[in-house]
Amino acid sequence: MKAYMQRMGRSLMLPVATLPVAALFMGIGYWIDPSGWGGNNVLAAFLIKTGSTILDNLGVLFAVGLALGMSKDKDGSAALAGLIAFLTPITLVSTEAVKLFTGQETVNVAFDAINFKNVFVGILAGLIAAAMYNRFSNVKLPMALSFFSGKRAVPIVTAAAMAAISAILIFAWPPVYTALVNFGEMISGLGPIGAGLYGFFNRLLIPTGLHHALNNVFWFNLAGIDDIGKFWASEGVKGVTGMYQAGFFPVMMFGLPAGAFAIYRTALPERKKEIASLMLAAGFASFFTGVTEPLEFSFMFVAWPLYVVHAVLTGISMFVAAFFQWTAGFNFSAGFVDFFLSLRVPIANKPYMLIVMGLVMAVVYYFTFMFVIKKFNLMTPGREPLVETNDVEAVATGSNKFATMASRIY
Repeated sequence: MKAYMQRMGRSLMLPVATLPVAALFMGIGYWIDPSGWGGNNVLAAFLIKTGSTILDNLGVLFAVGLALGMSKDKDGSAALAGLIAFLTPITLVSTEAVKLFTGQETVNVAFDAINFKNVFVGILAGLIAAAMYNRFSNVKLPMALSFFSGKRAVPIVTAAAMAAISAILIFAWPPVYTALVNFGEMISGLGPIGAGLYGFFNRLLIPTGLHHALNNVFWFNLAGIDDIGKFWASEGVKGVTGMYQAGFFPVMMFGLPAGAFAIYRTALPERKKEIASLMLAAGFASFFTGVTEPLEFSFMFVAWPLYVVHAVLTGISMFVAAFFQWTAGFNFSAGFVDFFLSLRVPIANKPYMLIVMGLVMAVVYYFTFMFVIKKFNLMTPGREPLVETNDVEAVATGSNKFATMASRIY
């Protein structure tokens, strides 16, 4: 299982490498036109749309990247199977499709609340596609069906497998969503402790995509909290409104970048130059825009205990900020851009203390990550053994050092 998780993590590095630049495009565009999201400025619109091309399609990127990376010989037909595996559930579990299947005009709110083009479906699709490729890519069919033998059979069996999984999702998703919403409503009455629990589960559930269900409870008006809407309208209670957002700022602006530095410091000496570029770009994206996926997915699977530690630290940050009633808010994510903009919102309460808290969290993250990585010998980026020479040459031939570097990272 450990080796399988590490293969997953390495396979995800290819799509993850595209995320920091996309995040910066969106962040700069949002900085130029924070109120209109590009509606008031052509350059802002262009940058935002360019970035969202990648960030809004993480699911399909992960499906294709995982299918390719987890397949036994990295063949392009595995990537095609990953794409088909992703398209199947997002079509069959769509609101319109469920209405058609049930013969009803309305469907359970769970299908409207969650976009199934999410990371979880992408990861699931990629893994199923890779498994189908590894199992059926060499299958021989009878002469009458020989055209569909081998790699041509893979997309077909992959679509069939994902159709079966989609049928399960149609029945399983509504009760799962309801349970998560009920859980969110329950902890929302616990004050700062509830904010801490929300922060912990928000991070912990990211690999499954289920964190969106909790976000609907706290950030929007599903349960009457509407933390984001009320903060930017400067309504509600000063020191309380924004409590489900504020604690993310110390983590995303300071904690995670410090964790990225720890990952760089613990990398093998001969691999530090390779890892520095990824960690620097991902750390800056987290600080400036609050987009944390490039960092989190770089160690989420290859060093999952470290990700659990990250979730715990996020929960602590949320609790501390809520306990002392330090509040700020975001429209996009908890990065510098939104923090700067929220300073002008009257209901923000002592937001400068989040900077002080962030500096503390940076120290905590750095030394905690350093300790956990070394103590448990976690295979964070740059600590896994170098790719064998033959493997590298299969990806990058000649003397192109940048291609060789990329092949080692991926």
